[in-house]
Amino acid sequence: MNEEQLKNLIQQIIEKMAIDNNQTSAAGNGSTFSGEKCSTVISNEEVPDITEYDYTRHLEIPNAANPEEYLRIKAKTDARLGVGRCGPRYKTGTYLRVLADHAGAMDAVLNDVPEELVIANGLFSVSTVCKSKYEYMTRPDLGRLFTKEAEAEIKSKCRLNADVQVIVADGLSSTAVEENIKDLLPSLEQGFKVEGINAGTPFFVKYARVPSMDAITEMIKPKVTIILLGERPGLSTFASLSAYITYDGYVGMPEANRTVVSNIHKNGTNAVEAGAHIASVVKKMIQQKASGTGLQL
Repeated sequence: MNEEQLKNLIQQIIEKMAIDNNQTSAAGNGSTFSGEKCSTVISNEEVPDITEYDYTRHLEIPNAANPEEYLRIKAKTDARLGVGRCGPRYKTGTYLRVLADHAGAMDAVLNDVPEELVIANGLFSVSTVCKSKYEYMTRPDLGRLFTKEAEAEIKSKCRLNADVQVIVADGLSSTAVEENIKDLLPSLEQGFKVEGINAGTPFFVKYARVPSMDAITEMIKPKVTIILLGERPGLSTFASLSAYITYDGYVGMPEANRTVVSNIHKNGTNAVEAGAHIASVVKKMIQQKASGTGLQL
């Protein structure tokens, strides 16, 4: 199948979705659709973005016994429920969406966080000892280590002994950083001010694993360390960010001593809400001098 044939196929599928949507709404029975309609027009030779079609708000199986209840369940999960079938196979639209989501997940893992995004958010940048994306993917142990030069830069640019140190890291999803940081960082900053918490200088770490935060804690000695890191993507969520938080961290600390705020993305906990929540968690850590399983929330 060449590119032109693929464009035509996708256009036909999206047009069919819109037609079925209109027919079902007019009939008032069978499958029930709700939500925004997809554009069916290809302009400037561009294929419509099939990922803009929100499958969690559409029921694509005919003659459901209780379509309203089915849609209510679908709205609560990104799982591919009620997508219908053609014989023993997925419908073409569903198959294309899986391919598109897989491509998004691959991009999230393999692309780098844009340098301009780091600069726009007022962050300076350092890297772990990993020299490439390939080395980062195949040597997780190197994603927690820093060169002497990187350590010197962190020590020279960051405030020592702050109440909290925020680190932004690419992790396994650059997309998660791109989509959440611009809202999460200001929310965190405001939350720290409200809670009366003295925050250090935030910065970005390239090719970072979660335990890299422990090495940084030993360098600049904050009470609480937060690393905001892109999580391993899936086919339904490839823009999910997590905040790993420790009190008085150190290299080799047990994982049970980390507190995690996960699923920070537009379909999970939104970035602004997550920032306020993380700030309140940090306040409790400082008061209780504990994190992980030792923290009472």
